[in-house]
Amino acid sequence: MAVPVAPGAFETEQGGVRHLYVHLPFCAHRCGYCDFVTVVGRRGDGSHGSYVDALLAELERERWALAEGALTSVFVGGGTPTFTDPDGLRRLLSALPPASEVTVEANPETVTPELAALLRECGVTRVSLGAQSFTPRLLEVLDRVASPDDVRGAVHTLRDASFDNISLDLVYGIPGQEPSDLDIDLAEALALAPEHLSLYELEAKPGTRFTHAWGSELERQAEAMEGYFERVVETLTDAGYRWYETANFCLVGEPAGERDLRAHHNLGYWHGRDYLGVGIGAVSTVAGVRRRNAPALGRYVAALQAGQEPPRELEELDDRTRAQERLMLGLRLDEPLPLAGLAAAIDDGALERMVRGGLAVAKGAGRESTLTLTTRGRFLGGAVTVELLA
Repeated sequence: MAVPVAPGAFETEQGGVRHLYVHLPFCAHRCGYCDFVTVVGRRGDGSHGSYVDALLAELERERWALAEGALTSVFVGGGTPTFTDPDGLRRLLSALPPASEVTVEANPETVTPELAALLRECGVTRVSLGAQSFTPRLLEVLDRVASPDDVRGAVHTLRDASFDNISLDLVYGIPGQEPSDLDIDLAEALALAPEHLSLYELEAKPGTRFTHAWGSELERQAEAMEGYFERVVETLTDAGYRWYETANFCLVGEPAGERDLRAHHNLGYWHGRDYLGVGIGAVSTVAGVRRRNAPALGRYVAALQAGQEPPRELEELDDRTRAQERLMLGLRLDEPLPLAGLAAAIDDGALERMVRGGLAVAKGAGRESTLTLTTRGRFLGGAVTVELLA
């Protein structure tokens, strides 16, 4: 049975979907720990161009779902979007709807002055760089190509092209990593003064060659994760960054000024907004239906060349599922989560225990009620949220 939900609690944003995700799967090589939908190489055989053609065809088919005028966000992810053939990348970026925030993911070794100029000319406002670590031996463990100097050079190149919103991704819990290595990574990242930092626990999927190669060391790292997490939060908040989401930090105060440097595309997910995804493996949630495009490149291109929709799975999201997802995602943020329409998804007894134990703060009543995790509750994160679910 579906949980009753207040009218309008999960409606599509007025005027249509305002968040667009575009997937460019091509990479120079596949990192051992990666489980994203990627395609290695294919440069020079026409695959990049035909895939961009298919992307634009899918986008045209789905424009009905998008809001008119400027969107809130466009996010071009991968893969390594900046590995895509420059002509194809330019053609894609030039055809995207305008948005207040346009993010492109990039691997540092792909960032050249020519690429940075291309991104600026095509309206990109934000670049997310996959640094992962500044320690060469750990980068080798991760099968990363970029060196620490590549990361530094990429940031400087983007600054020279007038980018004033750069995000760095780092990973911790890497096999062989020690607390001192994490301290070095954080210091190196802060020295580059990015506007945004994302710090992720390394997730090695069972059965992958990476897990097979590093199994016992990954178990050791799992025991150290809580300490790493606290170290990350303390270091970055002391440096003037806002811990606004479980794994994400943005600069506040000077030199950020009045800018809101949170990742607004991801905020759309965390706030439970509808979003449209195009490309292989891309996911959309529109008007209560979740769609997952199949990850097969050939089938995707062939379908769109034939004027058909890409192969995909459909899932109708009932009210209970949407309420649970809204709760799980919303509690990742540092802001109060409105509980209107969500109360039936919460275990009242568990909520009382969490509040009594100093892990959560509940305020207000009825449609005005809100829930926020305390700092201690946020460190426990998912465990608290699972406990709260009815």
